[in-house]
Amino acid sequence: MASHVVVLDSSARRAVIKTTPAKHLADVLQEACTKLGLDASRHGLKNNSNKTLDLSQPIRLSGLSSGAKLQVVVLSRSPSVVSVALQLPDSESGASNRLTGKFPSTTTIWLLLRHFESESTGSEPSRNFTGRGIPQMETGASGSGRLFYETPVVQVMGRELVSFADLQKSLAQLGFNSGGVLLRLSFRRTERPLEEAIVEIDQYFKSAEGEQTGGVHSASAAKAGSGPSVLEPFPAPNDRERPSPQEPSSPSQIQPPSQQSAALFSSQSPIGDEAQARPESSALLSDALPTLDTIITGPPERPISVFAPSSASTPAASRQAFNEKDYEPTIAHAKLHQARLATSSVNRRLPTDAELAVQAETQAKKTADAKDVGIKVRFPDQMQVISTFSHLDTSTTLYNFVKGLMEKENEPFSLNFSSAQGPRSLPKDGNVRLIGDLGMAGRVLVNVLWEVGASSEVRAGSVLKPEFQNKAKQIEVKEIESVETVEKANETVEGKGKQKDEGRERKGGVPRWLKLPGKK
Repeated sequence: MASHVVVLDSSARRAVIKTTPAKHLADVLQEACTKLGLDASRHGLKNNSNKTLDLSQPIRLSGLSSGAKLQVVVLSRSPSVVSVALQLPDSESGASNRLTGKFPSTTTIWLLLRHFESESTGSEPSRNFTGRGIPQMETGASGSGRLFYETPVVQVMGRELVSFADLQKSLAQLGFNSGGVLLRLSFRRTERPLEEAIVEIDQYFKSAEGEQTGGVHSASAAKAGSGPSVLEPFPAPNDRERPSPQEPSSPSQIQPPSQQSAALFSSQSPIGDEAQARPESSALLSDALPTLDTIITGPPERPISVFAPSSASTPAASRQAFNEKDYEPTIAHAKLHQARLATSSVNRRLPTDAELAVQAETQAKKTADAKDVGIKVRFPDQMQVISTFSHLDTSTTLYNFVKGLMEKENEPFSLNFSSAQGPRSLPKDGNVRLIGDLGMAGRVLVNVLWEVGASSEVRAGSVLKPEFQNKAKQIEVKEIESVETVEKANETVEGKGKQKDEGRERKGGVPRWLKLPGKK
């Protein structure tokens, strides 16, 4: 049984820690980091065999001998997932006496209790683990009595967490960085009045919870419902606050609809994350950039451009000449493939909660800043209509726009488009915004699909009204000029290289191994 252990850091500094059989390795790490000036939440312990120790175990179960040497190592900054089960007392068990959930290893015991409190459903009574009060009357007094605070007591692996300092410890500080843990909950009456205890809780946990990732609110603020905690899900897209439309500050900023549409489609194609998320839409729209002379007025006085399908039976890509050697893999392709395999085999750190929150905030800001989106509507007969929609337009607006272009408006149809999450259908009813809720940005391709109730006549005939079909134009695709091959130049370079190699071989004369002994 170890009576003391020696803890070393990376610079060979040592700290002697006295131990008892019931002392946990997490306490040993805490004392060692205090002496060495390190942060215990970012470090762990390893033994001589370079095996990471389970900090939740006591000394008697760790298998360490007296005077064992341990090494302090830096842990990963990414929190791991721990499965937590909370065993409730008989007075609070109800239908289920055990609550389960998965939490990051950086979550404190207090936050766990607060999370399980807010997890109660409508059919179950509300739970109260952190703000309980019990009446107590003085001797000879009558009435309801004064409420005294009843503190939660958590037992885990033979340890009892009672004080506020103990409840503020995270799962990692208790030695639980992976796997599962069972917490047993009980309550103990104190001599502090409930109102004084609530004030003390507010003062103690306000600064501690403010440092948690994601901006967790204090205990009193969370109880009053002032904001969501870090363990609560994000609000649905329809529940988010919608930005109010901005009015132009000067008359010069107001442009006619035709100029707005032309300015949108004459701009550069989307780059960055938007272009990667919609490669198909950008590629299909890059060959059809309307100008002012091709823009006409559509259904609700909306500027549109109509393009007819190609009259040729063979696709344009099949008519282009190509070189078969372009499809033969080269050494450069093989090296690039090997480099990508090596890059993909490297372990990568998962983003933390703070990084995910920053990414979500950046994406929400980018969506809020988008004011217009260019939409190309492709009909079943391959007719295409392009128009511009603002951030105030909804899916209902798009359905009414498409219905106004069709000759037979009563035929059932649906609209879908490709997003970063895959193909999505546009809802017919509902106030769903095209930009804010559906995430449309840049240029988007929307396909019109006939539903089951559509007639065979409309499936085989033209879809658009005659006034729009007569104004349709062909999509002009610029042909790329052919590039002359450089095979002759390569052959010339290879021939010169061979001549140089042959010249080097003849320059040496008689080989050294052929010379007779004694001659130099």
